[in-house]
Amino acid sequence: MLHEKVSKLLNEQINKEMFSAYLYLDIANYFANKGLTGFQNWYNVQAREEMDHALFFVAYLQNNEFEVVLEKIEKPTIDYMNFKEPLQEALKHERFVTDSINQIFKQATEVSDYRTQQFLQWFIKEQGEEEKNATELIMKYDWAKENLFLLDKELLTRAYTAPSLTLD
Repeated sequence: MLHEKVSKLLNEQINKEMFSAYLYLDIANYFANKGLTGFQNWYNVQAREEMDHALFFVAYLQNNEFEVVLEKIEKPTIDYMNFKEPLQEALKHERFVTDSINQIFKQATEVSDYRTQQFLQWFIKEQGEEEKNATELIMKYDWAKENLFLLDKELLTRAYTAPSLTLD
């Protein structure tokens, strides 16, 4: 059975995932305003993925007969001074989300909530991918900054793919 402490953290994670979507939409808008539509596309896809993650947490709580409590989503407030800063902020944020999910897993372990531990395994793997993708994007930027439009063209090809997590 889902533990009260764990359900509280899962509810908080919904807000963090929705903020992630806001952050990535903000970054996408930054790049759109600079004429880098590939970067814009990359972060728009990222935003959709984060919204999916939030909805998985919603469904998990509902499937376990816990109330979903939606909180206010803060506005991203970062003013970027160059094209690399949003990429670095995205990696920093992914590390924050990874830590948050790890803390939920730790709490679920402490209260022997095996179902939630199993549910979180997908997110633990996903966060590894998210951090890897963010790190690789920074590396690609560093390699291509002399010809940023080639990287921008590559990023335009990223397409949204619905996540593979299924909930019973």
